Amino acid sequence: MGSQLHLLLHPVLVLVWILCGAADAVTQPNSNCTKRCGSLEIPFPFGTDESCSLDSSFLISCNHTSTPYLTHNNSTVLSISPDGEMRVSAAVARGCYEVNGTRINETSYDKIFNLTHFSFSSSKNKLTVVGCNTIGEVVGYNVIERRNYATGCFSVCLSVNETTSGICTGAGCCQSPIPASGLSDIGIGSYSSGADSYNAVFGNINPCGYAFVAEDGVYNFSSADLVNFRHQSFPVVVDWAVGNQTCEEAQKNTSSYACRADKSECYNSTKGLGYVCKCSTGFGGNPYLVGGCQDVDECMNKEWNDCYSRAICKNVAGNYTCSCPKGYHGDGRENGTKCRRQSRTQFILIIALGVSVGVIALLVTSFYVYWRMKEKRLNKLKEQFFQQNGGFILLQKISRHRGSKETAKLFTVEELKTATNNFDESKILGKGGQGTVYKGLLSDNRTVAIKRSKISGSTQIEQFINEVVLLSQINHRNVVRLLGCCLETEVPLLVYEFIPNGTIFEHLHGHNINNPQSLKLSWKTRLRIAIETAGALAYLHSAISIPIIHRDIKTTNILLDANLTAKISDFGASKIVPLDQTELTTLVQGTLGYLDPEYMHTSQLTEKSDVYSFGVVLAELLTGKKALSFAVSPEVRNLAVYFVSSMEEGCLVQIVDEHIINEANLRILWNLPMLLNSV
Repeated sequence: MGSQLHLLLHPVLVLVWILCGAADAVTQPNSNCTKRCGSLEIPFPFGTDESCSLDSSFLISCNHTSTPYLTHNNSTVLSISPDGEMRVSAAVARGCYEVNGTRINETSYDKIFNLTHFSFSSSKNKLTVVGCNTIGEVVGYNVIERRNYATGCFSVCLSVNETTSGICTGAGCCQSPIPASGLSDIGIGSYSSGADSYNAVFGNINPCGYAFVAEDGVYNFSSADLVNFRHQSFPVVVDWAVGNQTCEEAQKNTSSYACRADKSECYNSTKGLGYVCKCSTGFGGNPYLVGGCQDVDECMNKEWNDCYSRAICKNVAGNYTCSCPKGYHGDGRENGTKCRRQSRTQFILIIALGVSVGVIALLVTSFYVYWRMKEKRLNKLKEQFFQQNGGFILLQKISRHRGSKETAKLFTVEELKTATNNFDESKILGKGGQGTVYKGLLSDNRTVAIKRSKISGSTQIEQFINEVVLLSQINHRNVVRLLGCCLETEVPLLVYEFIPNGTIFEHLHGHNINNPQSLKLSWKTRLRIAIETAGALAYLHSAISIPIIHRDIKTTNILLDANLTAKISDFGASKIVPLDQTELTTLVQGTLGYLDPEYMHTSQLTEKSDVYSFGVVLAELLTGKKALSFAVSPEVRNLAVYFVSSMEEGCLVQIVDEHIINEANLRILWNLPMLLNSV
C-alpha cells in the first residue's frame, strides 16, 4: 500500500501542478460568456472556456446533460461561491469481500481526488467509515507544509443489533475530522481488518465496508446501511484561491491582480496557496469583476440588520442606521436600548434639556461675539495709539536702517505686560519728570527697565521717534542702552537694559536703604565715575554722527552697574543738534540746581549746558552735598554757587566730603581752582 501511495501522490507532481496554474493576466468575461450550466450559476473567475475564466484551472465543462464538472479532474460541481468555496461530488470508496474473505477489489484505495489548485476544507468535511471491522483512511499531500498526510478511523461491531441509527461513534460507523488545511490530493480507502472472522460472524449480511469524505452533517448513519448502502457520492466542500502569491505580491502587478471591484478587499488564503477577494463589509456581489461589489440594502431583510421592530432602518453606503420614530427614544438597536415610548416626564425633561442647551449655546455665542468685538476694539485702539505715537514714522526710519544690527525693536504691549506682571506697582523702580520706570523680565530671561514716557503734545512725536532711532544705535559702555519701544499704549513705553546698582544720588546721599554700599564711594571710585561720565558726554557731543545734548545731567540720571561703572540714563529731555547748528532755542527744561544760568536766561541750548550740569555733578561727588537743598542756610543752599565761592576764597578743602578727604590727593584739591580756571 505504501508503494502505491508514493506513486499516486508524488510531491514533485503536486508542485508542478501549482506552478503551472499561475495566471499570466486577469481577463474580464464578455457578455457572450455562458453563466449557467443546468441549475449551477457560474461566477467569474470560473467560466466555460478560457476567454471566460481567469485561467485554465477555473474551467468548467458542461456536458450534453447540462452537468457541470471541473475540466481538469472531472469532478461534478454542485455549487460555487465567490467567497472562495465550492461543493463537488465525491464518490464513495468501498471494500467488498466474498464469503470466504477474499477481497473483490485488487487495491484497497478505491477513490483518488486530484484538485490541483484547490484544497479540501479542513473545517467543513469529515471522513466517515461505515461497516463492521472496517478501517477507512484518507491520505494526501499538504501543499502548505509540503509533506504527506494521513488520517482514519476504525468501525467495529459484532452484530447489526449493536449499532444505533443516528450515532456514528465507532459501532458500525465512525467519523474523523480532517484537521490539515491545504490538502490538494486525497486518496480514500476502505478494507476489513479481519476477513476470516468476518465470514463466521456475519455471513452475507455486511459484505462491504465504505469510506467517504463528505460535508459535515450531510450523512446521518442508519443501521440499514450496513446491509444495503445505497449512496454513491456525497458533496465535499472545497476551498479555492487565485494564483500562488500573497496579496502583497499580487498587488504589485495591477495587470494580473484579480480583485477588480472598487469595494473589494484581498485576503491571503489560510487554506492553501494564493489569495481570495471579498467584497467590503456592507457590499455584496462578485469582487473579481469590475464594478462587481454593490451596496447591500440591509434594510430589505430583517436578518441583515439588528434594528428594533419599531425602529426605522435607513440604508447608507456600506452600512445602515437605526432610529426611533417620533415619541420614542433609544438607539433603535435590538441589542441596544431599543425604542421606548417617552413618558410625559421624560418629554418635559427633554424639552428642559433642549432649552438649557439652547440658553448655554446662546450665552457662549454672546460671550464669543462680545470677546471678538472687544478684541477688535482693543486692536483698533492699539492701531490708533501706534499711529498717534509715530509708529509709521518709526517703521520708515527702521527700514532705512535695516542693515544695522542696532535698530530699535518694536515690542508688543502683551510682551511688556507679561514682563511687568501687568505693570504691578511692586515692579516700580522709580518715578521722575520724564515718566515711571518698571523692572521687567522678558521671555528670553533678560532683565530690563521699562519706562512709561511722557509726551506733552503731537509736535513732539517726530522728535521722539528720531531720538528713539538714534539712541537705539548708541553703543557706549557708559550710556544705558535703549533696546526698543512699544507704541501700542496711550503713552510710549521705552525698554532699556537694566542697571542693578542704583544712582549716584542714592550712594552719595543715602536714599537707597537697600543698598549697603551707600555713602561708601571712595575717592578713586568717584574720580573714575567723573571720568566715565565725562567720556560719555564727549561721545554724545562729538563722536556720533548727529550730536545729542542730554539737557538733564544730574546724579539721579547717572546709574551704577554691579561694578559701580557709570551709565548715563534718561534721555527724555534730550535734544538732537542739527549738523548746521551749534545751538538750539528751546523752552528751558532741566532740574533746578543743575541748570546752566546762561541757558535759563537766553533759552539758547548748547553743549556747554551739559558741561555746566556735569560741573555740578563733580561738585556733588567732591562734597557729598546735594545740588540744591532748602534745609540749610541760603548762602550754602545752591551747591554750584557755594562751591565756586569756596574755591575763590581758598576754602575748597573745608567743604570736601569727609569720607574722602583722607584718601584724596590734597595737592590735586589745592590745584583744582587753577585747573578749572584754565578750562
